Amino acid sequence: MTTSRHRFRPRYRGLAVGAMGLGGGLIAVAAGIGFVALPLVTGVIGIAFGGAYLASPTWRLEVITDDTGLEVRDRKRSRFTLAWSDVVRVVASPSTNTCFVDGGAPERSLLVPGVGAPAPYDLEDRPALVATILSRVTPDRITTVESLDRAPSTQTPA
Repeated sequence: MTTSRHRFRPRYRGLAVGAMGLGGGLIAVAAGIGFVALPLVTGVIGIAFGGAYLASPTWRLEVITDDTGLEVRDRKRSRFTLAWSDVVRVVASPSTNTCFVDGGAPERSLLVPGVGAPAPYDLEDRPALVATILSRVTPDRITTVESLDRAPSTQTPA
């Protein structure tokens, strides 16, 4: 198997750009009517939050898969490495190209968000990543569901 790389991408890029555009418009309105505080402040907030989202360090992360497992890393360091044999379970929705890879702890788990999955990021070539995960993890550790929000819980009651 060859190594494949799947970079994190902003999922709501249009919303961030729209907030920045609206913020710029509000600043222009504030300037046109004498720098009224409310449109000026909300304009600055729109530009700041949209810019912060687009400049997030999350977009420097990538998932790397190979014969041994998967790794989430940025340019400088590895966030975590998970061998295929160490995967506790995978809950997958192949129809939406969504899956959750449980590495045994939250800091060693990965959500590959597809249609309807609540995540602020997407991954490049997500269908290929889901297919790789499903082909490398042993079938007894994979639960296939229509949608991740309908997946059975593995939490034990207190």
